Amino acid sequence: MKYCLRIICLVLLLCSITPVNVAAESGSGVWDYIFSQTEEPGRLRVHFLDVGQGDSMLIETPSHYTILIDGGDREAGEKVISELRKRGVEKLDLLVATHPDIDHIGGLLPVLEKVEVKKVLDSGKLYTTKTYQRYTELIEEKSIPVTIAEEGTYLTLDPLLSIQVLNANHLEATNNQASMVLRLTYRTIDFLLMSDAEAEQEENIGRTYEVESEVYKVAHHGSRTSNTLDFLKKVKPDYAVVSYGRDNQLGHPTKEVVQNLRQAGAILYSTAKGGTISIETNGLSCQISSEKTNPIYEYK
Repeated sequence: MKYCLRIICLVLLLCSITPVNVAAESGSGVWDYIFSQTEEPGRLRVHFLDVGQGDSMLIETPSHYTILIDGGDREAGEKVISELRKRGVEKLDLLVATHPDIDHIGGLLPVLEKVEVKKVLDSGKLYTTKTYQRYTELIEEKSIPVTIAEEGTYLTLDPLLSIQVLNANHLEATNNQASMVLRLTYRTIDFLLMSDAEAEQEENIGRTYEVESEVYKVAHHGSRTSNTLDFLKKVKPDYAVVSYGRDNQLGHPTKEVVQNLRQAGAILYSTAKGGTISIETNGLSCQISSEKTNPIYEYK
């Protein structure tokens, strides 16, 4: 209670001496002053795991909850488990399956088999593959509670972290169109995690929700079906991370998407070049590290 009253008093004080149109952006004087008067903030850590031609992200929240979003393909499962163990993660408070394509849920099978999972958040998109069938069987065998994502809702896990669902399954949507899109907000820093959402979903998201974010997870591994310039101009990312396999046959990331990211002003990090990319923030600024040297995708 004392902490809340302290924050309220500080805000009232600042409003009395600061014009109301001052933006509370990352690094602004308003937030710097407020945070400097409170205890040291926790750290949000987002790890974009190197799982080849696939997606997987590990999130360590400021209050020490753990979230795994996707797991790459089946062969990537052991790499994901290794990354968890390296960071001392013995259980997952939340496992998120953005959509049922094998390069997103395949690696979740070993995770579900070997790691304690408290809860699953699923896109709600059904699929008929053996991989998806085994995924659902493991959840049932281990009696893990499942929630189906609903667009516009917020996840209640860490009270210090806002997580909003910006896209989820719709009737007649393809797997990619059904991809769960999440926006994480910690104080003044936002992460927009696009999964494999396509241009149509980008248009709807940009029209309906606030999308401006410091960190942008490139949609669909850099495919031209996504990452339109109009959408990226709304996001205004400082940093972007693209997850793909080196020398993949799909040509990801495409030249068009790379040019769009450059025009949007983003520094582009690549898991194919840098291995696992980790971004740590106290809510004011970001520190980026990588498993390998030279993680930045050079624009040409």
